[in-house]
Amino acid sequence: MARPGRPSDEQSEGTTGRPDRKDNELGSAEAAAREHVTSVLREEADKISDRWVQLQLAQPSLDGEVSEAELGEEADALVSALLSGLELGLPIERVVTAHEEIHRTVSEISLRRARRGVSPTATSLAVLSLKEALLEAVQRRTRAADDLFGSAVLINRLLDSAGALAFETFVEGREEIIRRQSQQLLEVSTPVVRLWRQVLAVPLIGTLDTARTQVVMENLLQAIQEHEALVAIIDITGVPTVDTAVAQHLMHTVNAVRLMGADCVISGIRPPIAQTIAQLGIDLSTILTRATLADALSEAVKLTEAAGSDRAPLDRR
Repeated sequence: MARPGRPSDEQSEGTTGRPDRKDNELGSAEAAAREHVTSVLREEADKISDRWVQLQLAQPSLDGEVSEAELGEEADALVSALLSGLELGLPIERVVTAHEEIHRTVSEISLRRARRGVSPTATSLAVLSLKEALLEAVQRRTRAADDLFGSAVLINRLLDSAGALAFETFVEGREEIIRRQSQQLLEVSTPVVRLWRQVLAVPLIGTLDTARTQVVMENLLQAIQEHEALVAIIDITGVPTVDTAVAQHLMHTVNAVRLMGADCVISGIRPPIAQTIAQLGIDLSTILTRATLADALSEAVKLTEAAGSDRAPLDRR
């Protein structure tokens, strides 16, 4: 006889058995919903794709950034990939992330919109609008309310993952675009100009930081090699201030130029900059400096004319 307040063995087995039966029932329901959604995708793929295209075209956020033909190709590709992923038998939570075709298709859709300036919200909503197209197809082929509910839950879980992946990929893609554009702007803002035979110049405008110094150095050294330059002029007329950090960047560039066998002249030393350099105790005595680009060019021409088997020493007076 069981003690009062303590469940009997039969009760314990029954109690522990109920979650198992419940899990089995949930698993069976999910399997049935999965089979049903897979069947709908297989038999109504074209209708689902066409409907999804129409839903996206109705969204004002796209605003013609993606053509109807492109939307159609994307829809066919993603619907086909979803069908393949569901047939593979992966857990619903991992279908989008683990199935290579689905992951690639969603990523390509997102990156295409990122490159065309569509917002990340609009991109995610475009992917999530496939829910409506797929639910409409399921509803047409479902009579029982429980079956419809189970299919709707599965579709939401599946496409919520797709929407999250689209948003994440979009953000990463946009960041990469911004980094690439920043690099291009750096290169454009630091041109190397050939002023005279074997004389190059780099007119700098704006703040000179570590990243920009690296670009200046790479471009200048490459140009020295290509043009067999003997003198490189770094013009800082457009640099608003020169502090210790800027001076260090300039010194590194000058040292790199000298290692290439060329001389370096810094021009654009205005009175305020000269005062700042003196106050900070920055030593530029080993570098040839001139007040203007014209003065620097005149000195560079003298150096190239005097160059021979033995190059003339620099006049830093």
